[in-house]
Amino acid sequence: MTFASADEIVAMLEVLPEEAWIGLPVWARNLALRLACLQRPEDMELLRVAANDLHAFGPDWDTIAAELHRRAGRLETGREESLP
Repeated sequence: MTFASADEIVAMLEVLPEEAWIGLPVWARNLALRLACLQRPEDMELLRVAANDLHAFGPDWDTIAAELHRRAGRLETGREESLP
């Protein structure tokens, strides 16, 4: 997973729910989504998927999830500038 592309990571996470909703430990899901978001920081849909996943696994990550939702919203409305 460390050297996988964002597309490969997202595809893996999309297949897992078909087999078992929590097919990976929470820490591995968080890591996978973090790596994907680092590769595609301006992907609003991916940011929302990551935020929703964080919300699904407890309140420990609610602050981070809320920030991801806000960032996706800012990107959607054009209020956040692109990263180089």
